[in-house]
Amino acid sequence: MTNDIEKGRLGPTFDSFLEEQGIAEETREIAVKRVIAWQLAQVMEEQHINKVEMARRLNTSRAQLDRLLDPDNDSVTLGMLTRAAKAVGRTIRLELA
Repeated sequence: MTNDIEKGRLGPTFDSFLEEQGIAEETREIAVKRVIAWQLAQVMEEQHINKVEMARRLNTSRAQLDRLLDPDNDSVTLGMLTRAAKAVGRTIRLELA
């Protein structure tokens, strides 16, 4: 880490801090999962879709849906996220950057 600080900044970026701590990738993964879970819950609310109906649309259990919507549960697959997005008329966009 460099001790040079840009004018108007208090210190290194948050990203560089996470890199230094060795937790940047894990933190990004958690953030992405939390955002997708939040967005899915928002769309369900906007469309007045309750959990029972959403589970029916996904042909899954309410417990599995609860895991999907749990921002701290990282065991959800990309396939399940894609199915959930489709169930509410949305898509998941991924890209390599």
